[in-house]
Amino acid sequence: MWAVFWCVLKRDLLLAMRRRTDVLTTLFFFVIVVSLFPLGVGTERQVLQILGPGVVWVAALLASMLALERLFAADYEDGTLEQMLLTAQPLSLLVLAKVGAHWLLTGLPLVLIAPLVGMQYHLSDAQIGIMMLSLLLGTPILSLIGAIGAALTLGLRGGGILLSLLILPLYIPVLVYGAGAIEVARIALVDTEPYLMLLSAFLLAALTLAPLASAAALKISLE
Repeated sequence: MWAVFWCVLKRDLLLAMRRRTDVLTTLFFFVIVVSLFPLGVGTERQVLQILGPGVVWVAALLASMLALERLFAADYEDGTLEQMLLTAQPLSLLVLAKVGAHWLLTGLPLVLIAPLVGMQYHLSDAQIGIMMLSLLLGTPILSLIGAIGAALTLGLRGGGILLSLLILPLYIPVLVYGAGAIEVARIALVDTEPYLMLLSAFLLAALTLAPLASAAALKISLE
């Protein structure tokens, strides 16, 4: 079973490497968005420290959404998804592999580039560490929730707009606690552990439920 998981994961990563512009688009979008805010609101240190957590998380959320519409689209067009439905392996496991590849290509680069963004917003070392940890916990949740919306809107005309309307409300708790963890790290008297624990709980729930929901949505879309 897990051999199939790794096979699908490696396949999606290999295909993505052949379309490197799609991968780089997400990263460049994130960098551009977080770089524009200091130009618009000014370079005052205190203002940037306050705005930084929210800006980083909103940019990460939007960057993650850029590639969601293509998560199942290519496999849908060439008939691969229908073949996946016919295999003996659970469709939810195959979906989890595709979501894992999506996160490795869109979420993990955002985590790795976070220290540079933190320096741009004059965040302390503690805040940068919490930002990387919150993104590490939160960006997989964005991919898992987004997969449900991508599966529901698969093959629909104007599916990108509908996808945004479906998943943006579900992203709000992740956005609130992710940005909140970075913000409270600025206040030494406030502990960030509750925020990170909630993000961990959201991640466990998403890992358990989202692949099943996405698999069910794919079966509906392909019928």
